[in-house]
This record gives sequence, C-alpha cells and structure tokens, in this order.
Amino acid sequence: MRNKVTLIGHLGNKPEVKTFEGNKQMTRVSIATNETYKNKKGEWVKDTTWHNVIAWGALAERLAKYTDKGSEVAIEGKLVNNNYTDKEGIKRYNTEIQMNDLVLLGGK
Repeated sequence: MRNKVTLIGHLGNKPEVKTFEGNKQMTRVSIATNETYKNKKGEWVKDTTWHNVIAWGALAERLAKYTDKGSEVAIEGKLVNNNYTDKEGIKRYNTEIQMNDLVLLGGK
C-alpha cells in the first residue's frame, strides 16, 4: 500500500508563496471538496471538507502562477503529519497533503 491522496476541489484562498534559502519555493493553499447526500429526512445536504495542501519547486510555481481563489483543480499527493510545540508549551499536530501532481480544471 502507498500513502496516496487524490482530490478534486476548489481553492479556498489565493496561493501563499514562500521562498527559502537557495531560491527553493513552497506554495500553500486550502482546497475544498464537496459531498452531497440525502439525510434521514430525505433532504439534500452539501458537506464541505477543507484540506491543507503544500507544493514545492516547479509545482509550487505552477500552482501560484496559474491558479487563484476558486480555481478548480485535481491534485495527487501524500499525507504528511507534523507536530510542534506552541507558545504555551502544548504539543500540536497537523496533517497536510504534499502535492506531487496538479491538473488545472476549468478557467482561472
């Protein structure tokens, strides 16, 4: 089994670009995916899930250059789990998707 994630969704914000030493670039964005289903009352419900996504290098540049808030994209990547200690000394955890591939869907 592989650590693999595939999503189709819309960007919830404008891509945030950071450049590090050696001109290495990282782009961070959130992607919304929607699921529609009928609840017990027979009413249609739209459930939105937000995913934190990062991209590195040429992929980060492409994501920043060709997308904007609301852009529809298909991505493939892997889950990355991180942890850190906040200012109060509490250990915090977060999970994000490290993008390996990007397909632009629809217009900019």
